Amino acid sequence: MRKKLCWSGVSANAGNTMAPATDPADGDDLVQPFQIEGIGVRGRLARSGALVTDILTRHDYPEPVSVLLGEALTLTAMFGSALKFDGRFTFQTQSDGPVGMLVADYVSPGRLRGYAHIDEARLAGLMAQGRLKERPTSAELLGEGFLAMTIDQGAKMERYQGIVALNPAGLTQSAHEYFERSEQIATRIRLAVGPIYHRGEQGRGEVTWRAGAIMIQHVARAGGITGMREPDDERPPTDEEENWNRASILLGSVEDHELLDPGLSAERLLYRLFHEDGVRAFEAAPLAFGCRCSRERTLNVVRSFDKAEIDGMVQNGEIIVTCEFCNQSYKFDPRTVKEGMET
Repeated sequence: MRKKLCWSGVSANAGNTMAPATDPADGDDLVQPFQIEGIGVRGRLARSGALVTDILTRHDYPEPVSVLLGEALTLTAMFGSALKFDGRFTFQTQSDGPVGMLVADYVSPGRLRGYAHIDEARLAGLMAQGRLKERPTSAELLGEGFLAMTIDQGAKMERYQGIVALNPAGLTQSAHEYFERSEQIATRIRLAVGPIYHRGEQGRGEVTWRAGAIMIQHVARAGGITGMREPDDERPPTDEEENWNRASILLGSVEDHELLDPGLSAERLLYRLFHEDGVRAFEAAPLAFGCRCSRERTLNVVRSFDKAEIDGMVQNGEIIVTCEFCNQSYKFDPRTVKEGMET
């Protein structure tokens, strides 16, 4: 039985000014909560440069797969940082396409990691076809499947999970559908992820990555949902619906280069979009890479297999285990592994 996810609101102070929450010089690798005063709209803005570069360059994924994982990481940062309590938020797709799985998780406070599981042969075939056309679409990379969002509050608390079918239009549209159908919260998201190519000190070509996203959500004042009218509804729009439509149109006007521009701070971008309605920024949540793997944990995982399975892991006299999240490899002597096992 699917449980409802819990999301935190943002409390606003009086006035229609923007209160700077962070130094613009530090305006990267963060999630910036905000509220559009007076019209019942809250939101979050995520920006990442060094962090998303660190995570994506740990893996040698083709560019379209890196873009997909960058999108998953950015959505995970926005959703995870909105939780009311310390815990773990996991964003996972499972599907029948060449990218059979995307996993990103956020652990309070602000630790992010992720990886993609790919069918290399199928992906190579798709990429070869892609040379004759534009970059493969999300639908071609992921295929059919589902998106699961899971909250883990710890061993003593129940886990919560929401599941929605993957939308061929991509991860952002899948998230839209989850909030509207399962959470019954009118939500809009604008998301951009892209590489930046440049030459390093030695004249070699290098790539860094940038990711940015803005999410807005409507907060109905009198209960119920607005911003989700049926196509045949001929009633005049309410003030709340008009306000939501206005906020959605303003969000839709933001361009990819604005979301990705390292010289455009979160506060300046929010002011540019929503200043006519009064927008207030709150304390930003910093993001950093955080993998929970360790030599001890990895050894315990290996020891969970029986001895025959462990013998099958041995190559050239040693066992090598690589963490899918951070790409760190751990080497073990098979005799040491077996010595610590129960007989």
